[in-house]
Amino acid sequence: MADMPETHIGDELGDAADALVGGAVGVDAAGPDDMPDLSTVWLRVFLEVARHGSFTVAGRVLGWTQSAVSRQVASLEAALGGTPLFDRLPRGVRLTEAGRALAPHAEAVAGRLRDAGRELTALREGAGGRLRVGAFATADAALVPRAIAAFRARHPGVLLTREEGLTPALLDGLTAGDLDLAVVSTTGRAPLDAYELRHLLDESLYVAVPAGHPLAALPSVELPQLADADWISGSSRPEGTLLDTALRHGFRPRVAHVVAEWTAKQGYVAAGLGVTLIPALAAESVRPDIALLPVRDEGAPARAVYAATVRGRQLAPTAEAFLAALRAAAARIPT
Repeated sequence: MADMPETHIGDELGDAADALVGGAVGVDAAGPDDMPDLSTVWLRVFLEVARHGSFTVAGRVLGWTQSAVSRQVASLEAALGGTPLFDRLPRGVRLTEAGRALAPHAEAVAGRLRDAGRELTALREGAGGRLRVGAFATADAALVPRAIAAFRARHPGVLLTREEGLTPALLDGLTAGDLDLAVVSTTGRAPLDAYELRHLLDESLYVAVPAGHPLAALPSVELPQLADADWISGSSRPEGTLLDTALRHGFRPRVAHVVAEWTAKQGYVAAGLGVTLIPALAAESVRPDIALLPVRDEGAPARAVYAATVRGRQLAPTAEAFLAALRAAAARIPT
């Protein structure tokens, strides 16, 4: 076809045309600018005829009859006010001035639909898009980093971002749509009923004591054995923290030092300034000059750890893949 370089349309049209929808998916009808209601099928046929300069050849490529192709072109011309898009010549057809004006716009529509198809395919296959993950602090000690490493090895094209926070704030992030998935715990009795919870592990507790502490050689302890100890905690009040479990055992722990970071808490313990509770998720990073004593508790586990999403919200394939990575990482945590 002399009037239109094939490189503008290219051989991509074969695959692209198939992605342009088999039925009449139209551009929205007339608005303030009197935009015509055009079917992408018409544009697809128009581009094939323009490419080959023949209704017959275009029909062969599309698997349609010549008359079917002619009807589609006629419908497009009618929608555009009856302006002919092709000159019907004795041998084939040639774009009219109106056809040449329409061609780049039709190519742009085809290109955008191709791009949309590729992007949706990437999302469906977990090969692209983004994933926003939240986690509470101790989950970031081993569980979440391992899951991220495994996920990125399998899905390098996905942009993964991570946010750290307390469980209530993470749940708020899910509700607001700022997070796709959050690793949360039952610590603090946060309301979890509104969320879809996928269980990862039940986490045991350890008491960290200085290496020379009188209880350091014991195989395990019960919390009431440390009722008179100075405690190091992330809050001056036990409510909503790991020390909440002490209240269930009938004593209120004396918080001598408020320290937020796990590594700093260990430093205070090593210096003989008190004892602290360390969950299983953080147990692997304990320094050698303190001792960890498993807590014997006949009641429920200290806390359950979940991957949470908003109930009723569709879980994306990338989130499903990250959930699988979390479960694999959780299986490696000594609980």
